[in-house]
Amino acid sequence: MAKTGTTTQGLRAAIERSGYYPALVAEAVETAVGRETVVSYLVQQETTFDNNEVRRHVTVLVLTPTRFIASHTDEQPADSSSPAPYAASSTESVKLSRISSVMLRRVVANPEAYTPGTLPHEVVLTIGWGTLSRIDLEPANCGDPNCDADHGYTGSTTAEDISLRISEAGDGPETVRQTLAFAQALSEATAVTDR
Repeated sequence: MAKTGTTTQGLRAAIERSGYYPALVAEAVETAVGRETVVSYLVQQETTFDNNEVRRHVTVLVLTPTRFIASHTDEQPADSSSPAPYAASSTESVKLSRISSVMLRRVVANPEAYTPGTLPHEVVLTIGWGTLSRIDLEPANCGDPNCDADHGYTGSTTAEDISLRISEAGDGPETVRQTLAFAQALSEATAVTDR
């Protein structure tokens, strides 16, 4: 479930509502934010199934006047390095001037009947700042179906440091609306730093 808003108290409340190790998540995020003002935030908890185990993950995105902060907390089962289950929490703080892309993919049903302002039933928010890139390669060809020469590879590189999928069915319409608002706030903030 994702939550968004614009105050530090609201951020803390959204983290607590997620119910996912709120003390640990809040401390990690609040330490990263420091004394800066919270302009906007988004909290998304997702549950995944891995074989016979249920694993939870929470992502907290925060926009301050100067930075974008991404926090991830995952739980892990006991393993050879730890006899008890554990959680790992990490934060990354990025200057707004380093944000290279804010991509928002909207999925709508019956596009021929779409009217402006209609809520998409799914959005995917992808934010890039140059830490991670995805490379998609495929064999190159010359277009001749009878050619068996090796033409090497062709491909593309995509900046994709974080990608969140929010759906109306899974997260609710208000969460989709809130994700749109966070994406707009981040897009506007990065546009200002480009001037």
